[in-house]
Amino acid sequence: MRLLSWNIHKGIGGRDRRYSLERVVSAIEAENPDIVCLQEVDRLVRRSRHDDQPRLLAGALHGHAVFQANVHVGEGVYGNLVLSRWPVTSRHRISLRQGTRKPRGAQLVLVDSPEGPLHLVHTHLGLAERERVWQVGHLLAHPLFRSAADFPTLLVGDFNDWRNRLSRGLADHGFRQITSPVSRFRSFPAWLALGALDKAFARGTIVVRQARIVRTNLTREASDHLPLVVDFHIG
Repeated sequence: MRLLSWNIHKGIGGRDRRYSLERVVSAIEAENPDIVCLQEVDRLVRRSRHDDQPRLLAGALHGHAVFQANVHVGEGVYGNLVLSRWPVTSRHRISLRQGTRKPRGAQLVLVDSPEGPLHLVHTHLGLAERERVWQVGHLLAHPLFRSAADFPTLLVGDFNDWRNRLSRGLADHGFRQITSPVSRFRSFPAWLALGALDKAFARGTIVVRQARIVRTNLTREASDHLPLVVDFHIG
C-alpha cells in the first residue's frame, strides 16, 4: 500500500507563484498512491480562482474524500484533505488551535484497507515550537485519539518541526519515526530543500517497506514543499 503526504501550498508554485492545481494532480498521479494526505487545500478562495479544491482533487484522483476546514480566508476556507482509494468507515476532527493562534487541526480516519483497518492521523502543526509541543500533547491525550489505540496507526503531515524535537515525545507513546534519518527527508523549500518538515510516524503492526521524498522537476515547481511517499503493509 502507498501513502502520499504533501503540503500543496493551495496549488501555488513556490518559486513561480503560479496557480496550477493540474501540476499537483499530475505529480500525485505519477506516484499512484492509495491514500493521499494534503495540507493547505483551498475551498472557494480568491487566490485559487475560487476553486473547490477538495471536490476537484477527489474527482481527478477518484478517492473517498474527507476535508477539514481550519482557516477562514475571505468567504472561503483552507485546511487538510484525505483521499482514500478504499472506504473510510469513521472520521473525526480535532481542533489543535492554541489560544488565539492560527487555527490548526487533525483528521482521524479509519480506512478499510485490503489488509485490515488502518487508523490514519493527518495534521498540519503550528509554527512555534511550544505550540507544536502543546498540539502533539493535546492530540495524544484526546479521547477520540485514544479510542483507536488498538488499531495500527500512521501519523503524517506537515509538522513544521525543523529540529525534529517531537520524535521523542511520540516515541514515548509507541510511535517510531519513519522519516529518519532526517537528512534523507528534506522537503522544504521545494527548490532547495533544507528542512525535513514533512514527517510520518507509525505505531502497531505497520511494516514500512520504503519511505522517500519525491524530488522531480514537477514537484519542485508545483508547491513550496516536496511530497513524502510511504510504502507499507499492515502486518
